[in-house]
Amino acid sequence: MKTIGLLFGMEQTFPPALVARINSLEVEGVSAEFIKTGGVTLEDLLKYDVILDRISQDIPFYRAMLKFAALQGVRVVNNPFWWSADDKFFNCAIAEKVGVPVPKTVLLPTKNHPPSTTSESMRNMIYPLNWEELFNYVGFPAYLKPHDGGGWKHVYKCDNPKEFFDAYDQTGDITMILQEGIEFDEYYRCYAIGKKYIKIMPYEPRNPHHLRYVASFTPSKERLEQLEDYCIRLVTALDYDFDTLEFAVRDGIPYAIDFLNPAPDAERTSVQEENFEWVLDTAAQYLVELALEGRKTPNGYAWSSFINSGK
Repeated sequence: MKTIGLLFGMEQTFPPALVARINSLEVEGVSAEFIKTGGVTLEDLLKYDVILDRISQDIPFYRAMLKFAALQGVRVVNNPFWWSADDKFFNCAIAEKVGVPVPKTVLLPTKNHPPSTTSESMRNMIYPLNWEELFNYVGFPAYLKPHDGGGWKHVYKCDNPKEFFDAYDQTGDITMILQEGIEFDEYYRCYAIGKKYIKIMPYEPRNPHHLRYVASFTPSKERLEQLEDYCIRLVTALDYDFDTLEFAVRDGIPYAIDFLNPAPDAERTSVQEENFEWVLDTAAQYLVELALEGRKTPNGYAWSSFINSGK
């Protein structure tokens, strides 16, 4: 029996609905269930063939367990090794390399010294920072946001340097990025599953939360093809198998705004019924595909050649 396990936290609707949807497919030899775990030893071989991770970004124990599971050949969605390494600034650099436009972006040092450091630890840092140069590069309005965060936590819109410094003073020891604000004509939120299944949704982030999927524009066929191409480029480069990506269109150019979302919101009340059903059907289909393919140790790491060669 191939077993698909769901690892999740506070979500209420998506995890039980996904387990039920997978099991309702009645694929011979495949079942889905919620993961139950305790302490993990080096001798454990996890029972799951596929794991969908929805919570390890908040619980380091789960991240360590998932890397161990992947070492045993468990197909972990999303890749726990890459997710432990990426950040929004690096991802913007990757986007530029693969031909996807992104806003002008600056990586900033922390406002306060990181824990267990002093001014002597910062000897390579210029002081004061070259603020005027950075502001001229990014422009205003701009967004100050954590370089590796999510869920719109610690995100500030800044219309001028004073608002920036007021916000920056609140960030403590969080590493931040300052990003050009794109005054957009159209905005899209896109689901990408399995690096091949794409759902493009017109989205209006300026609306109240329950009306954000009610937009006043309709994408052209050319725009849909362009966004699908950009989505596939990004998730392939970032090795994400379950992601959401957001694009703001200014003067006909879609800028990738937010695409580090490997545990994206999938609650029924948030994404609306039609989108929720698409995510359920597509995630179920893809996870079953992985289960039927069987276990596979990740490639592309220095240790992979030893594991995969049996040495």
